[in-house]
Amino acid sequence: MTTIAAAKYSTDYLDHIADGLYSSVLSDILDDAGHRHQVMAPDVRPLYPGARLAGRAATMLVVAVSELPKQPYELLMDLLDDIRPGEVVVAGVQGHVGAALWGELLSTHTRARGGRGAVMDGLSRDSWGIADMKFPVFAAGASPADSKGRLEVVAIRQPTPVGGVAVANGDLVLADDDGVVVVPAGIEDEVVGQAFEKVAGENTIRSILHDGASIRKVFAEHGIL
Repeated sequence: MTTIAAAKYSTDYLDHIADGLYSSVLSDILDDAGHRHQVMAPDVRPLYPGARLAGRAATMLVVAVSELPKQPYELLMDLLDDIRPGEVVVAGVQGHVGAALWGELLSTHTRARGGRGAVMDGLSRDSWGIADMKFPVFAAGASPADSKGRLEVVAIRQPTPVGGVAVANGDLVLADDDGVVVVPAGIEDEVVGQAFEKVAGENTIRSILHDGASIRKVFAEHGIL
């Protein structure tokens, strides 16, 4: 286990975040805290409608290769066999779209180990199977081409750029229909607490706006829009 408290890997904690927060409110709080580069590129999308996840990043860095390695999938399998309950596989593929890194069998394995999803700035495949099992996968697209001899994992559990965001192992990841947000572990308590406060405020303002109030007046009084 990392230095992050075990309770923050728990199903109760992560479900509370997944059920009560959403990507845009976390992005707003991070912006206000001066962390304005925590949202992944908009092409990192849910593989099926309604996919949603919250979990702790288990990172891997992927590069393009031009020939079959002697031991393909070696570091990929190391990471997947080390997946801990509460984690989300987060892969930096650096825009390589010649093959799919992820698929149904990896999703099946990751879920069985307690993993909560996968996020990558590259491609996935077996979309039909992943959608059927409702395993949340966020990717930049899909391709039937296998990664073997095309992509190879070269580092695991290290700081990794993914979709334009620097992701550290153990960071909090939340993803929904709007996109993927990464909360650095060191500011997580403050950001999550403020996000829940903002959600409560938005619920109040939604009711006021529903009654026809001036949006300018509401913003002046509450500072939320």
